[in-house]
Amino acid sequence: MFACYTGLSHLDVKELSMDNIVKGIDGNQWISTKREKTDKPGKVPLIPRARAILEKYRNIDRIGPIGRLLPMSSNQKTNTYLKEVVAACGIDKNLTFHVARHTFATMVMLSNNVPIETVSKLLGHTKLSTTQIYARVMESKISKDINNLLVRFKNKERKRNTGT
Repeated sequence: MFACYTGLSHLDVKELSMDNIVKGIDGNQWISTKREKTDKPGKVPLIPRARAILEKYRNIDRIGPIGRLLPMSSNQKTNTYLKEVVAACGIDKNLTFHVARHTFATMVMLSNNVPIETVSKLLGHTKLSTTQIYARVMESKISKDINNLLVRFKNKERKRNTGT
């Protein structure tokens, strides 16, 4: 769930320590990491739901010399557990840890009107076209945006007809 609220990869979540929690220029807490896949720095806001998950595990014994924040299995083992949960729930979906990044991009960010350029930066993508793949699955967002556009058209037409 933490990755659904941060968009971080499995390894980035697994390696997370208190050193990665920083105060941003906005005064809020952010996660500052060096992305494992690209070896580039990345920053993600620590939104309340993600902060609550960290708080839940605050008193666990920290793992390793850097004191990792969350207890994590290997990516392979985590994906095995997710497959068991999906099967037990009768869900017909191939669920892996990586799906959390998609959830973050689509359900947390894009469906809440965060611009795709911002989402791309948060995910650590070097090309906007990589992020646009996530946006394609947002049919409900497209529908909502078009409906908002139609409302604006109606309002303009109404103003034009009433002379205001």
